[in-house]
Amino acid sequence: MITARRLRFITLAVASLPAFAAAGEIKFDFPLRCQPGETCFIQNYVDHDSSAGVRDYECGRRSYDGHDGTDIRLLDLKAKRDGVAVLTAADGIVVATRDGMDEVSIRTTGRAAVAGKECGNGAVIDHQGGWQTQYCHLAKGSVRIKTGDRLDTGDVIGLVGLSGATEFPHLHFTVRHLGKIVDPFAYGALADVCGSGQSLWKETTREQIGYRPREILNLGVSGDPPTMELIESGETGPLQASTESSAIVAYVRVIGLQQGDQESLSLYGPDGNAIVEHRPQPLARDQAQHLLYAGRKRQESSWPAGRYRISYSVTRDGAALLGKSAEIELTSNK
Repeated sequence: MITARRLRFITLAVASLPAFAAAGEIKFDFPLRCQPGETCFIQNYVDHDSSAGVRDYECGRRSYDGHDGTDIRLLDLKAKRDGVAVLTAADGIVVATRDGMDEVSIRTTGRAAVAGKECGNGAVIDHQGGWQTQYCHLAKGSVRIKTGDRLDTGDVIGLVGLSGATEFPHLHFTVRHLGKIVDPFAYGALADVCGSGQSLWKETTREQIGYRPREILNLGVSGDPPTMELIESGETGPLQASTESSAIVAYVRVIGLQQGDQESLSLYGPDGNAIVEHRPQPLARDQAQHLLYAGRKRQESSWPAGRYRISYSVTRDGAALLGKSAEIELTSNK
């Protein structure tokens, strides 16, 4: 399960602040140098449910109990290795930083190994009007700012990493006003009113990161059944299929699926005929991240060369919720 717990810095050195502005006047830029919906994706929003339940600002379930920020994930570990910059979301002064923590998934170390340092490597920045932003899980050795630095919007803080209490490469971005957690998608939201509140994102950013209940991360064809670990690695070589592959397998990785969602995954050959059409049972529970694949073993001497089409859809009670198609050229590897 993809999770991150409450995030803390051990020390907080406070620098002098600029003149205060009225609450609500601040606007944020997107804090990553990536393309939302293509090279990075929002995995979790702030939890608006004060009980043990979960509710994001649109009354969906793209969060988990007590989550106090916005998780913006990279597509895979290769993207992390290539380096994705974390950016200052608004002008401000650095009041805390940490670097030097190793980048190891808590699936390996356990949560106790990062107790008190769940944020991992990161920074806290103070802004006008009592606003504060926090940036967590940065790459070891990448933090390039220090306490007291005055930053402009878009300045580089460091790189997305895998430090602290995390299982996947992402930025945990927290906003506070006068010490209280604020959802930048729904500032001042009314309790139990879906979609209420004011967006604190600048208009250009707001247009890029509109709410998506579900998102497709990967859609492709492999020569063997894929694993989540292989797809998360970003190493596509082992996934490649050819006309000599012993099998041909369509696969899709999705985030945000909900209990009762009905999936359909199909693969069609160059002649347009279906090689496989897979329609599993509706999901029995919510899925923060989900891998589905379906394929067929080769019975002929080789697969026909040409363009193959993959199609994936999600429906509920006959209504289309999500869908995507893609084509892949299958050639010989001889």
